Amino acid sequence: MAWNEPGGGKDPWGNRGDQGPPDLDEAFRKLQAQLSGIFGGGRGNSGSTSGGGFNGKIFGILLGLGAIGYFALGLYQVDQGEQGVVFRFGAVQEQVVGPGLHWNPPIIDRVELVNVTRVNSHSHQALMLTEDENIVDVSVTVQYVVSDPKGFLVNVRDPRVSVTQATESALRHVVGGSGMNDVITEGREAIGIGVQERLQAYLDSYGTGIRLDKVNIDRSAPPSQVADAFNDVQKAKEDEQRLINEANAHAETVIPESRGEAQRILEEANAYRDRVVARAEGEADRFNKLLAEYKQAEGVTRDRLYIDAMESILGNTSKVMIAMKDGNNIMYLPLDRITPSAGGAAPPAGEDAIRGIADSVVRQLDARGSGDSARTNR
Repeated sequence: MAWNEPGGGKDPWGNRGDQGPPDLDEAFRKLQAQLSGIFGGGRGNSGSTSGGGFNGKIFGILLGLGAIGYFALGLYQVDQGEQGVVFRFGAVQEQVVGPGLHWNPPIIDRVELVNVTRVNSHSHQALMLTEDENIVDVSVTVQYVVSDPKGFLVNVRDPRVSVTQATESALRHVVGGSGMNDVITEGREAIGIGVQERLQAYLDSYGTGIRLDKVNIDRSAPPSQVADAFNDVQKAKEDEQRLINEANAHAETVIPESRGEAQRILEEANAYRDRVVARAEGEADRFNKLLAEYKQAEGVTRDRLYIDAMESILGNTSKVMIAMKDGNNIMYLPLDRITPSAGGAAPPAGEDAIRGIADSVVRQLDARGSGDSARTNR
C-alpha cells in the first residue's frame, strides 16, 4: 500500500502512515538538528530556542562564505596585450573584454583570454614540384598575430592547424606556377610575397581572425640527392655568363677602335681627295696662265717648257744620255758608277765635276770617232 494510506509504511520524514499528514515544521527542525550535529551542535532538545538560533547563525555564515567564494571565483585579470572573449552558457557574446580587472558570474560565464600582440611563428618545409617539372626543397616561416579573438576561438577548431594546412596549399600553388630558377635564385622574394597574399586570402575566407605579419622563404634548393649535379649545372651557367661578359667587354673594346680606325681612313680619304682636287685645280689654273703666255710668245714659251721638263727629268736620274754626231747611236753614262765613292756610297757630284767628266767623255768620243773615220778612209 502507499506510504500515506492508513496502516502503510513510514513517510520520508520517519512518521508512521497512521499518524496523518506530515508536519513540515517538525521535519525542518529535524534537519536543523542533523546539521547542528554535523557542525558540532548539541544533541539536546531539538525544539529549544537557543539551539535553533545558534544553528541559524551558522547557516547564515555558511551562506555568506559561499557568496564571497562565488564572487571571488568570478574575478579575473586581463593583461596588457590580451583580450577576453566571454561565453555565456556556451554562446559567444559580442562584447570583447579589454585589459584590466573584471568579474563574470562563474558557471554562467566563461572567459577565454587571447594575446593579440604576440607575434606567432610557424615553420614549414616540404618538397615542391615547379612549373618546369623540377623538384625543390622549400622551407618557409610564417609570422602572424591574432587580429580577431572571437574568430580565432570560434570559427575554426584549431587555428594553428589551419595555418599549417593553408601554408602548404599556398606554397605549393605559388611554387607550382614558377620555374626552378626563379624559386632558388632571384625570384625568392617575389615568391614570398605571392605566398603571403594567397595565404592571407585563405585565412580570411576561413574566418580565422589571423593577420599575417611576414612570410620568409628561408631556404629553397634542389633535393640533397641531386645537389652535386645541380651545383655543376650552376657552375656551367656561371661560366657561360662569364664568357658572355668577357665577349661583351672585348666587343666594347674592339668596336670603338674599329670605328675610330674607319673614321681615320675616311678622314684620310677626304684629305687625299681635297689635296688631289686642289692640286688639279692648281695645275689647271697654271696651265691657263701658261696658255695665255704661250699665245703671246709661242717659241720662247715652248723652249722654256722643254728646258724645264728636261731639267726636271734629268735632275732625278744618275745617267747621262749623249747623242753621237752621226745620229745613229745614243750612249749613256752611269754617273753613279763613274764618280768615285767612299765606303760604297756615292757622294753628290758638284756641277764642275760633272761638267769635267762630260767634257772628258766628249773628247774621248771625238777621238774614237776620228780614229774610226781614218780607218774607214784607209
